[in-house]
Amino acid sequence: MKVKPAERTNSVQEYYFSQKLKQIDQMRKSGADVINLGIGSPDQPPSESTIETLYSEALKPSSHGYQSYIGIPALRNAFAKWYKTYFNVTLDPESEILPLMGSKEGIMHISMAFVNPGDEVLVPNPGYPTYSSITKLVGGNIKYYDLNEKNGWMPDIQKIEEDDLKNVKIMWINYPHMPSGTKGSYKLFEQLTAFALKHDILLCNDNPYSFILNKEYISLLAVDGAREIALELNSLSKSHNMAGWRVGMAAGHKEYISTVLKVKSNMDSGMFRAMQAAAAEALSNPPAWYDKVNSHYMSRRKIVEEIMVLLGCRYDKNQVGLFVWGRIPDTIKECEGFVEDVLTKVKVFLTPGFIFGSNGERYIRISLCADEATLSEAKKRIVNYLIENTGDR
Repeated sequence: MKVKPAERTNSVQEYYFSQKLKQIDQMRKSGADVINLGIGSPDQPPSESTIETLYSEALKPSSHGYQSYIGIPALRNAFAKWYKTYFNVTLDPESEILPLMGSKEGIMHISMAFVNPGDEVLVPNPGYPTYSSITKLVGGNIKYYDLNEKNGWMPDIQKIEEDDLKNVKIMWINYPHMPSGTKGSYKLFEQLTAFALKHDILLCNDNPYSFILNKEYISLLAVDGAREIALELNSLSKSHNMAGWRVGMAAGHKEYISTVLKVKSNMDSGMFRAMQAAAAEALSNPPAWYDKVNSHYMSRRKIVEEIMVLLGCRYDKNQVGLFVWGRIPDTIKECEGFVEDVLTKVKVFLTPGFIFGSNGERYIRISLCADEATLSEAKKRIVNYLIENTGDR
């Protein structure tokens, strides 16, 4: 290239799933029937009323202009009501809620708003790769903290405090946790809040999985004192089957939200009004709607667990969320090669755990975002694969 890219691009690589989707697309163009069980993209639709609202609002000429950077009042009020109903958290829709074009974008906004070059950021290992990549892009330094089976995929605060924390600006947490599916607890959030207050660290909880195979709805913001030191991200992608809509939110103290808005307002020009109105409608879905969605995930999970058993993987039946996370047997020499072998030989894509950090190297993750027929076909293919490759395991 005649023009040299910015040095920050050397700190990150193309997102793993972006690379794999291109590989899968190429395989399909060559005639392969690839079953993708790697990505958590909900295949069920939003509620009918959500889609109807999108349609009716899109017909209005007034819906097509630029919108407010802080979202329409109806959406902010809907988020506030949703948090009060399910998390028992009272939020001021005028100042403590900021609608976003997805919570992934929120990770960038928060990082740009608070992390200076050289600041340290506590990132879970394993954890969502975007925490690390965005920290690098904004010039921060990553300080990983370990999550593993031994500590129940929970932060060991005492161990974290053994290190020098004076340069730490943000700590990312994510409960229910992805990829392990571990549920959080009020006690955990109390401990983390006390830790953040003690060390003046912005505690950020990424909370998109609360409604998937889980009814213990817990928000970090429910903890006394959390408003002083915390932000929470949430999203309609998983909870309302709206991944492609890109609707999320940040919540917290008005001063933190105002700071994030300084960044966001310079990066986008607001969401399509009809989509905001539809998102507000989605947030009013009754409990029965969530139950119906989860009944499908529960049926699918039974098949995925059978696949885990076939592969000799150990997994926790109490995990929640859109995936099943399992530890591969010692007889499998190397996880990445095994997953690639399954993809190329039987055309089933599973996610290798190493992409979430070194503590995920002996794990795989299987998505529930495929119907029962597709999962049964994947199971059948894997049975045949194991029969043919027993000697290699």
